[in-house]
Amino acid sequence: MPTVPSPQTVLDRVRRDVERNALRARNGIKLVAGVDRPGVGCSPKDVVWQRGRTQLWHYRSDKVQHSPPLLLVFSLISRSYILDLSPGNSFVEQLVEAGFDVYMLDWGEPDERDAGNGLEDYVDDYIPAAIDRVREISGADEVNLFGYCFGGVLSLLHAAHHPDSPLRSLSVLATPVDFRHMGPLADVFAVGGLRVDSVLDENGNVPPQVVVQGFRTLTPTAEVTRYVTLWERLWNDEYVASYQAMTGWSDDHVPFPGQAARQTADMLVRDNGMLNDRLIVGGDRVHLADIRVPFLTVRAERDHIVPTAATERLIDLVGSPDKHELVLPAGHMGLVVGRTAAKTTVPRIIDFLRRRSETVDRPTEGKGA
Repeated sequence: MPTVPSPQTVLDRVRRDVERNALRARNGIKLVAGVDRPGVGCSPKDVVWQRGRTQLWHYRSDKVQHSPPLLLVFSLISRSYILDLSPGNSFVEQLVEAGFDVYMLDWGEPDERDAGNGLEDYVDDYIPAAIDRVREISGADEVNLFGYCFGGVLSLLHAAHHPDSPLRSLSVLATPVDFRHMGPLADVFAVGGLRVDSVLDENGNVPPQVVVQGFRTLTPTAEVTRYVTLWERLWNDEYVASYQAMTGWSDDHVPFPGQAARQTADMLVRDNGMLNDRLIVGGDRVHLADIRVPFLTVRAERDHIVPTAATERLIDLVGSPDKHELVLPAGHMGLVVGRTAAKTTVPRIIDFLRRRSETVDRPTEGKGA
């Protein structure tokens, strides 16, 4: 016989449901009205170098314990605040707390002045300039380079094209190399024969709505699923704040510079240049096998943006004798925010970097510009 709940238990459940429904109504009104949005990108930082729309950020710290400094290279098509989402849920914050001297190369929002930027502009110009500025500020001879998503692609191309670059190590996260498995991106440009020029805006760039729609086609039911989950947990203030921050970022893209988009479609997608060793940067043949610095690739098993099939060959392509792979049961964003990131991804990355760093004798305050 099933156990019959006591009247008090039933009353407690009713009270709980009433309270949660009241909280759902309150939080639902806030979501619709767009009020009380959580702050993002809150870690204190200074702009220490700028060229055009691109900025180099230096995160403030009074307890730097490891050298050389860490330079984060972000993607060209989305906002970098996913790496510094919110206090207590921030990849950058964890790195700073662990004693690293952290910098971020943020590309800003490209406009008509950036439409002619090719991959070589970022790989051969912006990244080396940022590395030089980091070394100048820190006094270090080398840097640890870390690339996220398409920022990882740029970091790989830089390290391969510049084997003498002053890198202590190279880490990439959610970075594709087999573009046949990049879903609609591969289908449209490689199979369907669509030309980038047909989707450019009046500024000569791929508009952000094209990028957003492309990602949405990867998981067509995700929009419905996330609203169902939201309703179930709409009473939870902490969940709602996290939902606003994460879904806000997933819909918040920037234009993709036209020339870089053309090269991506032709060299990386149609020719599958990384996998087939058909890379040309600045007129030179580039080989991932020429990367020899200590290397770490981190990828996610449930990544619908950069599927695991697009990332799994990277460890074999890089020539470093000291190379490592970390595969986690997470999604694209779950690698850098949330519980998996806090408990697994970031600690493993921190351990990799610590093993390839020196300990500063006494904690030092991060230098300013």
